[in-house]
Amino acid sequence: MKRMYETWIKGRNAISRFLYQYTAKPIFFLFDPEDTHNLLTLKGRFLGSNHLTRGLITFFFGYQNKKLEQTIAGIRFPNPLGLAAGFDKDAHLTAILPAVGFGYAEVGSITGEPCQGNPRPRLWRLKQSKGLVIYYGLKNQGCAVIAEKLKNKQFAIPVGTSVAMTNCAKNLDINKAIKDYAKAFRAFAAIGSYTTVNISCPNAQGGQPFSDPANLDRLLSELDKITTTKPIFLKMSPDLAREQINSILDMVKKHHVNGFICTNLTKNRNNPKIVEKNVPAKGGISGKPVEDLSNDLIRYLYKKIGNQYVIIGCG
Repeated sequence: MKRMYETWIKGRNAISRFLYQYTAKPIFFLFDPEDTHNLLTLKGRFLGSNHLTRGLITFFFGYQNKKLEQTIAGIRFPNPLGLAAGFDKDAHLTAILPAVGFGYAEVGSITGEPCQGNPRPRLWRLKQSKGLVIYYGLKNQGCAVIAEKLKNKQFAIPVGTSVAMTNCAKNLDINKAIKDYAKAFRAFAAIGSYTTVNISCPNAQGGQPFSDPANLDRLLSELDKITTTKPIFLKMSPDLAREQINSILDMVKKHHVNGFICTNLTKNRNNPKIVEKNVPAKGGISGKPVEDLSNDLIRYLYKKIGNQYVIIGCG
């Protein structure tokens, strides 16, 4: 029976891969990437809205194997493949993502106040480099709306909530930025399986002030005052100098931090994996161009901290 199941999965996936590569992808790439993203989010909301469509999607994309299960930081993950924050910004897709095969998902990033993000265009494909340039600027409905949507939901897989500071001029003031983080953090203290503190978005007006260890110390001191039983992860930038990383590692020991997500977008355009000649000057880059940077940070952190903290690869 197990062999038959695996044979079926292998054949099904080969067909799906072929149909995506030669039918769906060429059609998607005819349209603006943000419009495509919005359309697929709309379809995903519908497909996750009832048992029939969820079952159908599970039939075509789902997969289960006990060997993939693991418990980390007290959370049971059915498999190690998760959807990073930035795709499901407003938590519309939590019902359909398990059917697609994800073992966990992270919604957001979610900010203290509603945020329209940066003006369009704010998403570009790097087709040859297999990456994206992203300049959304933390677009989301804000912590109050999203927390209300999720507060009574039962999730089929672990769902993390990524929190950040609202992309606005007032948060150029560090004190106000900390209060903004705290508002979002507090709203999700009892919602979801874990919280990610996103200190590394490259597309907000305030930049990345909390990549500075002294500012991060102040932020985490404020978040430590908020009662939560959830694990806390820090989402790191791939562009940090080793000295900054070392200072952060020394500082987080006195705070409620369980691990690190490696990494967010890179702003570095001097990357041999970027094939295109005309890359937009604004925004951060994801996909293959950040892969080695992410792996390098994972490797460096593991050498420094071993099993003291959870390390999640992202990119």
